[in-house]
This record gives sequence, structure tokens and C-alpha cells, in this order.
Amino acid sequence: MRQNNRNPFQAMALMSAIVSQLVGSILIGIFSGRWLDRQWGTEPIFLIIGLLIGLAAGTYTMLVSIRHFFSGDK
Repeated sequence: MRQNNRNPFQAMALMSAIVSQLVGSILIGIFSGRWLDRQWGTEPIFLIIGLLIGLAAGTYTMLVSIRHFFSGDK
């Protein structure tokens, strides 16, 4: 990793992107899991699966965003 002189606003943009990606993907996973549970009558199963898939997707997009931030691409 190279040490660049980054603007503090770029760091704030990265942090807000990370938070929104994590929260958004987890919420989508939870709500879609709840919807599937209501449709099929399997109460906590798809909620838990949706939560885990949302957490995995959020973590993956967080890592991609951090890698893009530190690569120097604009």
C-alpha cells in the first residue's frame, strides 16, 4: 500500500460508503428473509439465512471499497 496524502473528505466518504453498504445489505437480507418466512411459513429460518447473506455481501462490498480506495484509482 502506498501512503498518499488523502483529503479528510475522502476518508469521510469512504466511511459513509462502508456504513451504508453494510447496513443496507443487512437490512435487505433481513427483510427479504422475513418476507420468505411469511410466504412459506418457516418463521426464523430465512430470516437467519438472509441476515447471514446480507452480512457476507456487506463485508465483501466493504472490502472491495477499501481496496479501491487504497489502490489510488480515481
